[in-house]
This record gives sequence, C-alpha cells and structure tokens, in this order.
Amino acid sequence: MEKSLNYSTSAPTLKRSLKLWQVIVLGLGYLTPLTVFDTYGIVSQETGGHVPTAYILALAAMLFTASSYGKMVRVFPVAGSAYSYARQAINPHIGFLVGWVSLLDYVFLPVINVLLGKIYLSAAFPMVPGWILGILLAAVTTFINFRGIQSTANFNTLLVVFQVIVVVVFIGLSISHISAAANGESAFTIQPFYGEAISFPTLLTGAAILCFSFLGFDAVTTYTEEAVDPMKTIPRGIFLVALIGGVIFITTSYFTQLAFPVVDQFQNPESPSPEMSMILGQDLFYAFFVAGSITAALASGIASHTSASRLLYVMGRENVLPRKLFGHLHPTRGIPARNVFFVGAVSLAALFLDLETALAFINFGALTAFTAVNASVIAHYYIRNQRRSLADTYRYLLAPLCGTSFVAFLWYNLDSHALTLGLLWTLAGIGYLLIGTKFFTKKPPVIDFEEAI
Repeated sequence: MEKSLNYSTSAPTLKRSLKLWQVIVLGLGYLTPLTVFDTYGIVSQETGGHVPTAYILALAAMLFTASSYGKMVRVFPVAGSAYSYARQAINPHIGFLVGWVSLLDYVFLPVINVLLGKIYLSAAFPMVPGWILGILLAAVTTFINFRGIQSTANFNTLLVVFQVIVVVVFIGLSISHISAAANGESAFTIQPFYGEAISFPTLLTGAAILCFSFLGFDAVTTYTEEAVDPMKTIPRGIFLVALIGGVIFITTSYFTQLAFPVVDQFQNPESPSPEMSMILGQDLFYAFFVAGSITAALASGIASHTSASRLLYVMGRENVLPRKLFGHLHPTRGIPARNVFFVGAVSLAALFLDLETALAFINFGALTAFTAVNASVIAHYYIRNQRRSLADTYRYLLAPLCGTSFVAFLWYNLDSHALTLGLLWTLAGIGYLLIGTKFFTKKPPVIDFEEAI
C-alpha cells in the first residue's frame, strides 16, 4: 500500500501571495521578451524572410500544450508541474522520470542565463574577468530569490517592464527607418507574413526553432502553491504568458523583418541584433539595447531560479530526492531556502560549461515535460475518468494529441548532441529509480494533494 505524506498544519508552508499579474510577470521574465532577437537572424534565413508567420505557427502549437497544462493544474494544483501531473495521472515511476528529466530544463536554465549575462556584461565591461561577472550574476539571482517570492516578483516586474520599453523603442525606431526608406511609397506590407517564395516546410523548421522562445510558460505551474486562488490564477497565467509572449514576438519580428528584410548584409547574419540596434539608433540606442539584453538575462535567471527551487522542493517533500536537503522550507520566509542556494551553486557551472551543452540539456528536458503533460491529460480525463462526449473528445484527446504532434516534430529536429546528453541523464535517472525503489518492488511515496491545495 502506498504511503501518503501528510503535512502538519504547524509546519512551514509556501505562502499564497501571488496575484495573476505577478504570475504573468514571472512567466514573461522566464520567457524573456528580448529573446525574439536571439533567433531572428537564423529563422529569417531559414524561412526566406517570414519570421512572423513562423512565430504564428509556433504560438498555435504551444497554445495546445499550454491548454494541457491548464487542464492538469485544475486537478493537481501543486508546484511540481509536469512531474506531479505524470506521477498522478500516469504512473509514479513515470512521474519520477519526467521530474528527473525536467530538472534539466529547470536547473540548467539559470546556468544559461548566467552564461548569457556574462557574455553581455563582458562586452560592456571588458576589463572585468568573466568569472567574476559570472559569480556576481549567480549571487544576485540567489540573493533576490532568498528575499522571498514577493520581492522576487516585484523586482522581476521592473526588469520585464524595462525589456518591454526596449522592444517598444526598437519598434518605433524600426517604423521610422522603414518610413524613411520608403520614399513616399507604401512601407507597411504583408510581405513578412506571406510572399511568393513562402514555403511551408521551411516555415515548420523555423517554427521548431522558435518554439524554444516560448520556454517558460510551463514554469508558471511551479508557482501554484504560492498563488492566490490557484485553480483560476494558474491556468489563466499559463495561457496569457504564452499569448502575450507570442504577440510580442510576432509584432516585433514583423517590424524587424520590414526594416531588415535581408540579414545577409550583416557581419554576423545569425545574430544581427547588435548591428541592427546600431543602425537604428547609433551608440545611444546600442547601449540601451545591450542594457536590455543584460536585464533579460537577469530577469530570466531570477524566474528560472525560482521555478527550479520549487520543483526541487516538491520532489524533496515527497522524499524522491533527499527530504532533509530539498524538502525543507525556511521557517519565517516560507521559501525552500536550501534549494535557492543549491540552484545558485549549480548556476556557477556557467563558469565551466559552454552554451551549446547547456542548451542541449534544456531542450531535452523541456520536450520531455511537454510530451508528459499532453499524455497526462489523455490518461487522466479521457482514459481514467472516461470523459468521452464529443466536446470532451476534442478537449481531452484531440487537443493534447495536436500538442503532442508538434512536440514530436520538435523531437525529430532535436540535434544529436541534445539527444545523447539527454538519454545519458535519463539512464542515470533510471538507475537512481531502480535503487530507490529496490527494482520497482516499492513505489515512491505519494503526496496528499488535499493538504497542498
């Protein structure tokens, strides 16, 4: 018989204080509005100048998976995200492996952001050694997270607002640039969305790249136990983070594509945003744009740090990971403080890892989580609870299958480096599970969800 974990009412608990707008801001901080510029050059080349259309396809695909997250959080309103859903809806052992692999996404994203922040800061302050800048970034994100979820949300709000200002100024300068180049002719066309040379296969390939710009909407579920009225707040937050992010990406890429329809003119066509900012606003806007890039790395680093510490807390609380370390809450702050410091320490891996390796871990972990959540909807609603009316068949079978289909396309396009590292990590998780369950002769303990709501 499975052992259920009950939590005393006198024990510290995560504090419910996050409102919908704070959840959205944390999600957008994780998503990073300025990430639209990181992939613009590559996707513009791949799609023949139709980045906005590729974003529309990516958004449509991600909204199916976002909908699946919303469905699952209504029945399992806890902070464990894909791990908790697969554990309850499919199988405890499958849930463990999903959580184990999802750690790649959640724990390595803070590493990515320290890496990116170090790159941007090194460009702005070349006289400071990179390892010092990396340690400084990891220390700042750890300190902000240790102050508590409200401080984290409020500080991240400032960072996200600054990024949005950078995007708005970029669009404004692009419009001015487009109008000046038009010489009185019609400047604003549908060419970035549709042209004679448009190709659906290349659009799909571009969309597969751009889907990784949406990583972060799923992290909203890790704030479930800290949100006010999570049954409404979190599903809305998930959907709105994906939708708002998509609108920002589509709008920005449209005006960027009009202003710079061909990226081959740049010295670095795969990453032309610094050169574009210099053309649009000279040194002043270039400095402003670089500041925005540093802010983006910090905002995403803070939000991903928060999410990683919460996922580790749920796995520790259930004793899947050592409970004394990972399942502990600070008695007054109501946060998993030990996990906050643990993630901060892991972030220092940015001093030794390269960007390609860290990205490989993240992509494998994210796709595993997306696949598991879509499968959990089918397993819980359609199979276990037999919700099979015509409308339910669409909601609980066809919609998650659509999400799964596009995720399968992303799996197909995943590079071999990511697959190799991800499979090695998965094998390590299987070994850990075999030892922890004495070769599946016992099940991992199960959380009492009534105590977590």
